[in-house]
This record gives sequence, C-alpha cells and structure tokens, in this order.
Amino acid sequence: MKVAIFFGSKSDTESMKKAAAVLKEFGVEYKAFVISAHRAGELLRKTVSQVEADGFEVIVAGAGLAAALPGVIAGMTTLPVIGVPLECVSDKSNGLGGMDALLSIVQMPPQIPVATVGIGNAKNAAYLAVQILSIKYPELKEKLLAFRKKLADDAQSNKDIEL
Repeated sequence: MKVAIFFGSKSDTESMKKAAAVLKEFGVEYKAFVISAHRAGELLRKTVSQVEADGFEVIVAGAGLAAALPGVIAGMTTLPVIGVPLECVSDKSNGLGGMDALLSIVQMPPQIPVATVGIGNAKNAAYLAVQILSIKYPELKEKLLAFRKKLADDAQSNKDIEL
C-alpha cells in the first residue's frame, strides 16, 4: 500500500501535509515529491516512472494556478491520479482563490481522467486514495469501515443537541 504525493512548489507543503497525515493515520506508506511540471518536466517523467517501478499504486497531486501537474502526471501513467487544486499561497494577487486550479484539474481531456477534490482539500484526496487501495487490501478496508462507523456514531451522538 503506497501512495505518492506530488506538488509543484515548496509553498504547497503545509496544504499537502494534510494528505500525509490521513495516510499515516491509516498506515499507508507514502512518499512526497516537490517537482514542477513546467520547470522540470524530464525530472517529473523520471520520477513518475520510478514511482511505478517502486510499486506505488495511487498518486495524489496538488497544484495551484495553471495546475498542470495532476494532468501531466495522468498523461505519464495509468495509476489513478487524484488532483488537489490549491490556492496560490505565494501570490495572493491572482484573486481567483484556487478556482483557476480547480478548473484546470477538473477539465481534463477525454481518456486522461484526474479525480479531483475540492480546493485545498488534500485530506479528501488521501481518503479517496485509501478507498481505492481498500479494494485490494482487506486490512485497509477494515480500518476504513471502522473509521466510517466512528463517523456515524459521532453523528448519532450529536443528533440530540439542545439549543
């Protein structure tokens, strides 16, 4: 059970740590890579090939602005790619609040899909990666079922709240 986490800039580290925390919680091995699709295309290609050779099974890729990284990776591999649109931390002046990244990731051309979560929601990307892996790994499915039961139990205990 291995997930590769990619993001294009060190400034995205805090956002993408949320994915790592979820994977850690479920006992899923992960490795993170900071590689820009625009600035280091050949390094990205080599790293994606190495990730495949090393037995990683899902890729989580976060990117802001033009957000090419998830789509470029999806074009290089048949592994499932989950895109995390990120608000550009280093340049708040773009004023788009991550919508540019969301639209870039979600509007992939036919035949090269990227699963996409909400803006800045690296945690959901990791939960989706866990769900994908749970198809193959029964022990992970058990952890996921227990997690979901706890969510339901918590919701049940909150239903009778007095205002």
